[in-house]
Amino acid sequence: MRLTTLLTTGLGTAAAATVGSLASKSALQSWYPKLTKPSYVPPDLAFPIVWTTIYADIAVTSAISIDELRENDAAEAKKYVAALGANLALNAGWSWLFFGAHRLGASAITALALTLSSADLARRTANVNTAAGTALVPYPLWCAFATKLSTDVWRLNR
Repeated sequence: MRLTTLLTTGLGTAAAATVGSLASKSALQSWYPKLTKPSYVPPDLAFPIVWTTIYADIAVTSAISIDELRENDAAEAKKYVAALGANLALNAGWSWLFFGAHRLGASAITALALTLSSADLARRTANVNTAAGTALVPYPLWCAFATKLSTDVWRLNR
């Protein structure tokens, strides 16, 4: 893995995290606590721990995949980079829909799109490097959980 590729994927995931956290910051203190939530909502501390781990995972596994693809198939490397960019845009967009705009239905639909995009990214990664693909599996699993949670929050607060 090249350092420049890791820096690029790291900056991309950090940008998605930053954009998402900007949308979340004030709502976490004012709006979010007032929502009715399902009983299985993890403690608030779980979210930054899980997301920080996932963002680091995305950065590393994507850097591995991009470098291997660039050596073997430049066209597929470009497709991977596009899929990663779309995924990170969905990731950050969910936070703006949920926390920023309070659009619970739209955020649940976006969470589903993010789950599908994350599963696709894990598949693409596994096709390049099995170990990296396996390491990325928690991402779509967490997104699937987030989709269920987003949908239930929407349902409970209509």
